[in-house]
Amino acid sequence: MKKILIILGHPNKESFGGSLANSYKEGALKSGAEVKELILADLKFDPILHLGYKKIQELEPDLVHAQKLITWADHLVFVYPLWWAMMPALLKGFIDRTFLPGFAFKYRENSPFWDKYLTGKSARMIVTMDAPTWYNYWINGNAGPKAMKKATLEFSGIKPVKVTTIGQVKTLKAEQIKNWLAKVEKIGETQN
Repeated sequence: MKKILIILGHPNKESFGGSLANSYKEGALKSGAEVKELILADLKFDPILHLGYKKIQELEPDLVHAQKLITWADHLVFVYPLWWAMMPALLKGFIDRTFLPGFAFKYRENSPFWDKYLTGKSARMIVTMDAPTWYNYWINGNAGPKAMKKATLEFSGIKPVKVTTIGQVKTLKAEQIKNWLAKVEKIGETQN
């Protein structure tokens, strides 16, 4: 049985992103997966890594719990919008505070290389945006999703990382929303 952790990175859990996370969950549960969720808007933590890696601040209980869930999971699902072509500050703060040296990776002494601590896990990113997806790819270079995939998840050893992008969400019609929710539920059923 696959263990799946869904991380909703939208500050508004009643958003389209929240509905997408629920659809993925429904599909994953239908397939027999064990599913847990982290709704970042409900967590209590300081999103600022005040001293960088010079001195790691003590983790709040919600972040200790989040690290335990990340360790537990075989598959991580991140659902979030692109704002200014990047993830919301809430999700960025969560990543900064949880994907720490000693947990997600460790730099090697006197070396430009690092050890990846989250190997053996896979991930799915479900990313929404107001812009058309072609605009994000061709004009913005897909910068936000690429950074999350390459410089965070794969940097930490998580592979493969698959990405679903949904564009022009502010103009989606009811039928299109219904179709996207059904598509994401099917993705959840495949557990990838």
